[in-house]
Amino acid sequence: MKWASAIAEGPDLAAALDQCANSVAEELGPATPASLAVVFVSADYAASFNEVPSILQSHLSGAAVIGCSAAGVIGNGQEIEHRRAVALTAAHLPGVRLTSFRATQDTLPTPDDPPDAWVRLAGVSPEDHPQFLILMDPYSTPGGELLSGLDFAFPAAAKAGGLASGGSAPGSHALYLGQDIYQDGAVGVTLTGDVVMDTIVAQGCRPIGEPKRITKCQHNNLLELDDQPPIIYLQEMYRKLPPRDQALVSGNLFLGIAIDPLLTVDSVLPGDFLIRNLIGTDQERGILAIGEHLQEGQLVQFHVRDAVASTEDLQIQLTQYLQGAGAKPLMGALMFQCNGRGIHLYGRPNHDSDLFRERMGSIPIGGFFCNGEIGPVGGTTYLHGHTSSFALFRKP
Repeated sequence: MKWASAIAEGPDLAAALDQCANSVAEELGPATPASLAVVFVSADYAASFNEVPSILQSHLSGAAVIGCSAAGVIGNGQEIEHRRAVALTAAHLPGVRLTSFRATQDTLPTPDDPPDAWVRLAGVSPEDHPQFLILMDPYSTPGGELLSGLDFAFPAAAKAGGLASGGSAPGSHALYLGQDIYQDGAVGVTLTGDVVMDTIVAQGCRPIGEPKRITKCQHNNLLELDDQPPIIYLQEMYRKLPPRDQALVSGNLFLGIAIDPLLTVDSVLPGDFLIRNLIGTDQERGILAIGEHLQEGQLVQFHVRDAVASTEDLQIQLTQYLQGAGAKPLMGALMFQCNGRGIHLYGRPNHDSDLFRERMGSIPIGGFFCNGEIGPVGGTTYLHGHTSSFALFRKP
């Protein structure tokens, strides 16, 4: 197994992609041609989106291709945002079978369909032990339904990816799969055989206040925490916070929902929560609307996010992975980073890439800035926001 990653910028897409393709082909070498090519193209190249498949075919003939358009791209450990650039990551994968699939609203199995319907969609079976790379259009894909269905049929399979970014309306994004280009739905590639794909999801938040139980809710409306209206609790909590956290609560407040229903107030740790947005308030009734379906009895805790919290969380997640992975050498990686991170959050480029390479070493890593990130928390695959989700590749 061998990986290579490159990035190039400039006014002409063809020239930049030629440069990337030549670079990864040279790094892989003639004896180890690319089996997989993952390409991310700046949305500013929209007029030239159609050129991508033929250029890749001319350089990396025979490689399975997946990719999309993006607000920013990541290649060879470098992040380029809001400028014309293209990133290409390629891998020589002997003993690995790559299977492409495509999903749209019309072809997606229903919640009542059996697992076989999802097996047919993906083109692989659970016995193959597949691992999934998934890219979606944010305007047209029922992302939660797709991920829930794949978890239903392939509960043990690792899944990672992201939502295309940089477009401003339906049909403004590009999804690449083989020689085809799509403006809607989702595309994916499964990897089976002599490869393991590990995942890391850094949600970038830290908890404030105390863990509480949901004692009353309706759909996504949070009505009571420990028999108290949540806004009343928030007001009490706010008064006890240090000034820095009080400043963060305005515009940077989230709700963490404990993934494991068996966790207690005394046993829950910061990484045990799925982070979700607060999407509305009703001051008169003292309730909150949350960007997730809620259930009574769930353990929750409010969280805040800033550059310091995001850095600390990513450091923790990388350290925990290294402690669990031991001496298993990584060969390559893909990073799916929220377009709200990067320069916007940290004030400088390459923050997450630099931190990753500092901990993991100078392995080839590529990716893009997403409209939403795909990755597992607590064994279930979710669509996230404001996260960095990683797919890490190694030999079994």
